[in-house]
Amino acid sequence: MEAPALPVTRYATSGDVSIAYQTMGDGPTDIILVPGFVSNIEYMHELPGYTAFLRRLATFARVVTFDKRGQGLSDRISEAPSLEQRIDDVRAVMDAIGSREATLMGFSEGCAMGVMFAAAHPDRVSRLILYGGFARFADKYDANTFEAMIAKRMPLWGDGSLLKIIVPARLHTPEVIAQFAKFERLSASPGAFRAIQLMNIQIDVRSILGSVRVPTLVLHREFDPMLSVDLGRDLAARIPNAKYIEYKDEGHAFWVGNTEPLLGDIEEFVTGHREHASNEVERVLATVLFTDIVDSTRNAAEMGDLSWRRLLDRHDETAKQIVEKYRGNLVKSTGDGILATFDGPGRAVRSALAFRSAAEQLGIQLRAGLHTGEIELRDGDIGGIAVHAAARVMAQCQPSEVLVSRVVTDLVAGAGLKFSDRGSHELKGIPGCWDLFAATA
Repeated sequence: MEAPALPVTRYATSGDVSIAYQTMGDGPTDIILVPGFVSNIEYMHELPGYTAFLRRLATFARVVTFDKRGQGLSDRISEAPSLEQRIDDVRAVMDAIGSREATLMGFSEGCAMGVMFAAAHPDRVSRLILYGGFARFADKYDANTFEAMIAKRMPLWGDGSLLKIIVPARLHTPEVIAQFAKFERLSASPGAFRAIQLMNIQIDVRSILGSVRVPTLVLHREFDPMLSVDLGRDLAARIPNAKYIEYKDEGHAFWVGNTEPLLGDIEEFVTGHREHASNEVERVLATVLFTDIVDSTRNAAEMGDLSWRRLLDRHDETAKQIVEKYRGNLVKSTGDGILATFDGPGRAVRSALAFRSAAEQLGIQLRAGLHTGEIELRDGDIGGIAVHAAARVMAQCQPSEVLVSRVVTDLVAGAGLKFSDRGSHELKGIPGCWDLFAATA
């Protein structure tokens, strides 16, 4: 079957500047994607996963993408645009397509634009979605360090270096690097890149976040190498009644990795339901295991990309062997950890202890969290409160610790496992106090 045609690029006028935009789908509501610091709405369809992501959104909405002034196919300008000028581009595109009200979905730097537009024009924004964003860019860098980093990156602009902070390391193949190199060159010149980034260091929308009154959904990946998950959590905490969802995944770009949970959450937020979700969700009782590598960012920096990638490959293979040995199901790798399920809590704990010992043989330390509860099976992935609980239990771990909930200890009584009381804890986003215990071999 022949693939559907790609959307046609058109232009809206914002003052005396032409803004390139595309539309896809004809759903009953509009989603305006506000881009990050680089974009090219035509060439981005060459990037793996991007078009498929938009087409999935277009099953329930009209999806609108655009290049901000100075980027991609929009007019080049002499200076980096202010946030006020950038939100005028959003208004111009909405006017050009006859969109009176829309859902804004900001990505990275585009989140600040979305916030400012929603606060200034609440009558034109029905909902606000903020993915991989921040309230204040300087929370990540100080001005001097940032300017030195930009000066170092400028000679490399156009060689695909951006890839390392946009997509997971496992996607760094020669073909994908070449695609991203071209994407960089078609998005902005080196000088424009520098001007835009130096403008970004000044972005601080903290003072207006309390003025956002439209329903807001904040989304962030826990292992985002470009913008720390702490920035996403802080952004959500500053917006009244914002809903925050965190994904146990890596990468900064929204169109890579395990996108279906992200797309499902967006669809439910916009439409109130998940059209593509099964009406009868299969639920089973399982023990959920989350692990991650202690100090993975520091280790990667010390070892270098190639050596770190080889170590992660050995980590993943070891995880697969141990989970299979204990008759578990390895749901997925999370970049520097795993998510697995077991139908027996005793085997789950023993698997975690064995994996911890094997990891030490590789020269790394793990944290592991386990909880037993009902999970939802979702096309090769899992969901439900038990999954979130296991992740939160892991977050309380010390290095080389296997931590479990009381539910697990109650179910393995008499199985020969030993546990040390680690006290009661409040787990973020989960009601009540949770008694946690450290498992020992």
